[in-house]
Amino acid sequence: MPAPLDLDPAALDAPALEALIRHHNHLYWDRHAPEISDTDYDRLVRRLQELDPTSTLLQELGPGKAPQDRYGAPVRHKRPMLSLDKCYGDDELREWTATFTGDVVVSPKFDGLACSLWFNEQGELYLGATRGDGLEGDDITANVRTVTDIPLKIDLGPREVEIRGEVFMRLSTFSAFKEKFANPRNLTAGAIKQKDPKKCAAYRLSFAAYDLLGTEARTEQEKLDLLHRVGFQTYERRVVPREKAVDTYREFAEKRPTFDFEIDGVVLKVDRVAEQERLGLTAHHPRYAIAYKFQGDSGTTKLRSVEWSVARTGAITPVALIDPVMLSGALVSRASLHHPGYITKLGLTRDAEVLVTRRGGVIPNVEHVVKPGAEPIELPSRCPSCGNEVRPKDDFLFCADPSRCRAARLGQLAHFVSVADIQGFGDRMLGELYDRGLARSPADLYKLLPQDLLAIERVGDRLASKLINEVEAHRSLPLEVFLRSLGIDELGKHVSKILASEYRTLDAILNLSAAELASIHSIGEVIARSVTEGLQGARPLIDELLRFVTLQPVAEAQESARSAQGGPLSGESFVFTGKMAKLERKAAQQKVEALGGTAPDAVSKNTTYLVVGDDKSDGKKSTKEKTAEKLIAAGAALKIVSESDFLARIEALEHPAP
Repeated sequence: MPAPLDLDPAALDAPALEALIRHHNHLYWDRHAPEISDTDYDRLVRRLQELDPTSTLLQELGPGKAPQDRYGAPVRHKRPMLSLDKCYGDDELREWTATFTGDVVVSPKFDGLACSLWFNEQGELYLGATRGDGLEGDDITANVRTVTDIPLKIDLGPREVEIRGEVFMRLSTFSAFKEKFANPRNLTAGAIKQKDPKKCAAYRLSFAAYDLLGTEARTEQEKLDLLHRVGFQTYERRVVPREKAVDTYREFAEKRPTFDFEIDGVVLKVDRVAEQERLGLTAHHPRYAIAYKFQGDSGTTKLRSVEWSVARTGAITPVALIDPVMLSGALVSRASLHHPGYITKLGLTRDAEVLVTRRGGVIPNVEHVVKPGAEPIELPSRCPSCGNEVRPKDDFLFCADPSRCRAARLGQLAHFVSVADIQGFGDRMLGELYDRGLARSPADLYKLLPQDLLAIERVGDRLASKLINEVEAHRSLPLEVFLRSLGIDELGKHVSKILASEYRTLDAILNLSAAELASIHSIGEVIARSVTEGLQGARPLIDELLRFVTLQPVAEAQESARSAQGGPLSGESFVFTGKMAKLERKAAQQKVEALGGTAPDAVSKNTTYLVVGDDKSDGKKSTKEKTAEKLIAAGAALKIVSESDFLARIEALEHPAP
């Protein structure tokens, strides 16, 4: 049994610490005979981090490939790192708190860079990654190892865990750099992405952990207490009844000047994990957490009129035209009114005196009426673009026939060229093409001829040739880009990436049921229904586009095809659920891919095997198991097997009998 450390790490200099740590690292990893406890080992490492955060030894601890050799490599998050929903007013916060029961955990919203840390079953930090786009980030393992707030080894039992948090720079640290850099956040983003870990360490970054995944913690309080116990810094937080949420936000807002770090708001999160699971997620954010953002400058001015615009979906949106007012350093003459129902809620009238705020210092919004005017703001009874009838839905108004609406069609064209990255087709050009009957649908862009463009004012041979070449260069599109270009509600970057990665082909995606799509983590029933109905409604556009556009094979499918040539698992798909007893999930997925199979994260009708980990102590069926059973009952050729059966097959394939 390891003995207590019989010396004080504080009494040692950096070279002595390096020698001692190297000795105990060798005993632990190579000899499997540790002489001191994990806690004492951590004390030595922490002391070295304090004395010499640039020590190369900190990059060498543990087995495997050196973290600096992996720097910048793409890392696909096992669970999407979603953004937080935002609110800017008390009423919005109260609307959110009305959706759940129980307490909320309130804490500062650090203005830094979100990242994910992974610790293996031995408790060692083996991966650090940026949030990236929420689905895929960059490997920054070598750099997070230099952050003294981040322990290199923790003790949460024999389990793999993920810890999410914010890398940031303290204001006291930034004071040494403020003459050269604009703000701590930008400097933090640059520092954590340094290719040389020593340069990153020189910026003395800090870390605030805010989430722990992979344990049985039942509340956010338990998670944060566990994080503190294993060595992470904890910061001020309050656990209050939901009715106290607004008051607690104000307390943190008042304390903002006293913090040694920048915050841009306050985060509120439902305390009970069970209630979080009930609330679920959207494609963009969890429903169980919200960021109450600090306001920008506010000012009063006169509302002169309301301008109505029509989006590609046919939604009719109001914009307030106001007397110019200076807010957050900018002269503002237009402000958001969100939707027609907002006008009714505020009781807006022409020439009313209104309060306008730049929310988050960016978007001007009409907040409330200070002094009413005389003439009511009337909601349109006809589409302001095409004159068609208006169709109300909840607080919104829609053009009854967007397929015949100029503004809606132009919005669709603009969305398509933006997502497909077809350059040169601005609003004026698209308007000319539409009015001349040359482009009423995205597919029409692929029919354009040079002479069509030459008929447009200020378009010569050179520009016409450039535009045609730009369209020609985009006759082949990645599947996820093609899906986004359709302009379907809820089918944005996040969902399109998931669909392309999990299902690989357009036909497979078009044949998805809402129930199948809803079973994928972070999508849910509402988004699934919107996407599947939207895809069916877009079939005429899809069919028309496919006459001119070729879909590129999904990159993962290409890689699998290359590795699967002759592979014994070619054409088979393995999904894993539950805790693995003998092999980490990532290693199991790698074995499948090495033998020519695929290992997606979600169960679908294309899945051939669901592997259930042997280490299931609670005996409850996971969501993946329930989904698999429904698919089997519906006739899917899918089998549920144990981890032991899976490993036996892998062993037979890797080491066939002579």
